Amino acid sequence: MKRLKKIVALTGAGISAESGITTFRDSGGLWEQYDVMEVASIDGWRKNPQLVLRFYNDRRKHLDEVEPNAAHRILAELEKDFDVTVVTQNVDNLHERAGSSRIIHLHGELTKARSSVNPGMIVDIGYRPIEWGEKAADDSQLRPHIVWFGEAVPMIEMAADAVSLADIAIIIGTSLNVYPAAGLVGYAPRDASIYLIDPNDVSYSGHNITVIREKATVGMEKIKQLLYE
Repeated sequence: MKRLKKIVALTGAGISAESGITTFRDSGGLWEQYDVMEVASIDGWRKNPQLVLRFYNDRRKHLDEVEPNAAHRILAELEKDFDVTVVTQNVDNLHERAGSSRIIHLHGELTKARSSVNPGMIVDIGYRPIEWGEKAADDSQLRPHIVWFGEAVPMIEMAADAVSLADIAIIIGTSLNVYPAAGLVGYAPRDASIYLIDPNDVSYSGHNITVIREKATVGMEKIKQLLYE
C-alpha cells in the first residue's frame, strides 16, 4: 500500500480572521481593546478571575455565531489523499467543524473548561458561559481551558514530533516571527516542502520556504492546486 504523504499545517489567527474571529495583534484587534496581561495571563486570572471569565465567555458566544471558511474546509478535504495533522495556535473549533480529524491545540480550546487546580480535569462546555462560582469536580473554580502567558504549553512536544515527520508543511495565518510556530518549523526535515501563506512580507532565514502572498482562503486554493499537479 502506498504511503500517504504527511502534511502538517501550522495555523494561527489569520486563518480564522476570514470567518470573523477578531485577532489580537491586527489593527483594531483585541489587544487594542484589552490589556493582554489582564485577560490572557495566569497573573491576570489570579488578579481578576471574573474579568477573565467574562472575556472568554464573550469569545465563546461569538464563536457560536461564525462558520469555518474555505481555508479550513480545504485542509479537511486534503485528508482524502494525505495524512494531515493540524497544529493550531487558535482556541476556536473551526478546524473541527470543517471536518479535520487530527488537531493539536497548542493554546487550549475555547469550548472546554477545566479545574483551576488540576489541569487534567477538563470538561466540554460547548458555547455556554462559565459562571463565577461554578465548580469543577474537585470543588475548585472552573476556568477556561486556555494556555495563558506564564503557563507551559503542554502540547508543544507532540506538535514538534508531528512536524519532524512532515513531507509537507503549510504555515497559514501565523507570522514566522511569532512563537511557537517560528520554533516548530525548525523541526521540519530538510527535504520537506514548506509553504507559507501570508498577505504580508515575511522574512525567514531557515528552511527554503515557498511564500504565497495571499490571505488564507486564496492561499489554500493555490496550495490545493499545487498538491494535485
